[in-house]
Amino acid sequence: MKLLKTLSIALSLAAAPLLADPLPSWNPGDAKSRITNFVERVTDPASPDYVTPPARIAVFDNDGTLWAEKPVYFQFLFAMDRLREMAATDPAVLTSDVLRAAAAGDMETVEAAGEAGLLEIVSTTHSSLSVEAFAAEARGWLAEARHTETGMAYDAMIYQPMLELLRYLRDEDFTTWIVSGGGLHFVRAFSEDAYNIPPEQVIGSTGKASYAVIDGAPTVTKDPGVFFLDDKAGKPVAIDARIGRRPILVGGNSDGDFEMLEWATSGDGPRLGLIVHHTDAEREFAYDRDSHVGRLDRGLDEAGARGWLLVDMARDWARVWPGE
Repeated sequence: MKLLKTLSIALSLAAAPLLADPLPSWNPGDAKSRITNFVERVTDPASPDYVTPPARIAVFDNDGTLWAEKPVYFQFLFAMDRLREMAATDPAVLTSDVLRAAAAGDMETVEAAGEAGLLEIVSTTHSSLSVEAFAAEARGWLAEARHTETGMAYDAMIYQPMLELLRYLRDEDFTTWIVSGGGLHFVRAFSEDAYNIPPEQVIGSTGKASYAVIDGAPTVTKDPGVFFLDDKAGKPVAIDARIGRRPILVGGNSDGDFEMLEWATSGDGPRLGLIVHHTDAEREFAYDRDSHVGRLDRGLDEAGARGWLLVDMARDWARVWPGE
């Protein structure tokens, strides 16, 4: 009996370090240490860097930071699939060359149309629906669609190390927000299931909308056109308007997050900015300066001088996907 008790205590002590590790999918190294040291400093009441819980705000980009974004943003793939369905029912919806190209899967023409073409496709496919109907469409697509290269569901291509970071921060009384260039209602459709971030803690690009009583039901309907683009300099503006506090931790992956990182880390007191650098062509995708999505150029050059943590996916992450 005494021997069993001794063995039990020994096993418990051996397991304690594993149980205590808040970031088990992060390899030991500078990135992991900087994150845990920062969190310990701002949550220790005896530390000169202590931050009260209401001010522990952490914000994260979504595409390329919390889930994958190759070959193109997943919301755009949703829009193209929806456009094909709409055109099959009513070909008259294809009113321009870029819409006809998207319905035909002609990515070369779509890419040549640039941001204006992308916005036209999104505006066409995301309008004339109530916000509830749109969310149902998005969830249905996520349940059925599969990535052409990995064969995985798109909402399974979320990053396990970032899920651990989100959970770790919440365990330490941080409030976690998504600040995405993607559509507000698209991200809200899956954010709670995927990241345990409720829809009211999602900031994203928004289209025009209107309110009316339709068939006796008060309804908010998504209309054609862009109301606010939550990207680049728009991100600090949106954070200020929605949260009302400057975050103390911010995570991104591209130059679209540069202004958000710059603004958040320039405040008083302890700050941590991190950039997910896609260096892992074997387990995910390797890209930065020349990518047509998630382009990281200025951020790559200036991260060191600005004190931002550059997270090397190949080196710093022991695994990428939750299912590994």
